[in-house]
Amino acid sequence: MTSRDPRWVFKDRPSVALIIGLVLTGICALVSFSFDVINGAPVEFFVSLALALAPVPLLLAAVLALDRMEPEPRSNLAFAFAWGAGVAVLVAGVVNSLNLRYIIHATDLPPDNARNIAATFGAPLVEETMKGLVLLGLLRFRRAELDGPTDGVIYASMVGLGFAMSENVSYYIAAFDSPQGVTGLAVTVVLRGILSPFAHPLFTSMIGVAVAYAAPRPPGERAAIVLSGWGGAMLLHGLWNGLASYGGAAGLAVAYVTLLIVMCVLIGVVWRDRRRIVELLLRYLPPYQPTKLVDPADIHMLSSLSRRRRARQWAKAYGGRKGLRAMSDYQLAATELGLLHERAERRMVDDHTFHEEQRALLECMSAARAELPAPLPEAFMAMGRPPGYAPPPA
Repeated sequence: MTSRDPRWVFKDRPSVALIIGLVLTGICALVSFSFDVINGAPVEFFVSLALALAPVPLLLAAVLALDRMEPEPRSNLAFAFAWGAGVAVLVAGVVNSLNLRYIIHATDLPPDNARNIAATFGAPLVEETMKGLVLLGLLRFRRAELDGPTDGVIYASMVGLGFAMSENVSYYIAAFDSPQGVTGLAVTVVLRGILSPFAHPLFTSMIGVAVAYAAPRPPGERAAIVLSGWGGAMLLHGLWNGLASYGGAAGLAVAYVTLLIVMCVLIGVVWRDRRRIVELLLRYLPPYQPTKLVDPADIHMLSSLSRRRRARQWAKAYGGRKGLRAMSDYQLAATELGLLHERAERRMVDDHTFHEEQRALLECMSAARAELPAPLPEAFMAMGRPPGYAPPPA
């Protein structure tokens, strides 16, 4: 009988539920896109789709750059993005259309005025609710994955980027069909794809931060925290849409400044959360020194992203891809070990789960150290001993 691979503790393998979820979100995205194809010419659709997809790799890279200290399972991030691009966009599009029709028939307002009202007061409620559901699902079913506000920002940003990508396709097709034609399309691409690509991620990050703060708290306190985040997301979204609809150029400028301020605040939250994780490592890893799996140099390396990067570069230079993976696994396992202790201290995991995951993480650290390259003296002379690296015990 073979023993269980300890890397299961990283939770980065697709489950049946995840695969089914990705299929369903993909179907929803296709249905949403089919409406765009029907409403616009196929050529216009594919041009709009290409324009909407173009900035996505860069935007994803920017979001994932915040997730380097304790990377979230890629399968979870993929589902969050797919939810935003598929389910959230489809349902929000249908409900927003029904809301617009109701406002037009109930008030006899011109379509443009009715559209501004729907965008300012209706769309934020519908869209932030649909995007926020995936974060609420994490809080309900994957609470242990939410180790801090950074995780909330990351998941919210992924669902927001997916939503914005699909929504932009519809906006670009509408710009194609406007009297301005290609000029209108160019202006729309600049405003939505270049100047405000992080609008939806920033809105939903209000929910993400709230969900992360609610995760370690008693059930009775979670609802109020989540609702406050939801309210903040809808308020920020409504403010953005209202200023864009009614404020003219000055209103748009205020909207962009508001988003910039929110972005700076969130970056500050992420930076502070990163310091918190470092403090956890300094607190919980030293007691493991008798295991020979960690020493002061390792802890020094783990407490800095730049030192972590140099250690990975060293491992790749002398151990190839195998060495790089070993160093990456060691860093992730050690970080997860510190966070596991915090979850146990906050009663987010029971004793059985704690000891099971602790054993798996220590096995991962042991296996990773055994795979690290054993440097020759001349190698150190040529490249220098990377800060924090300690070769595995003989």
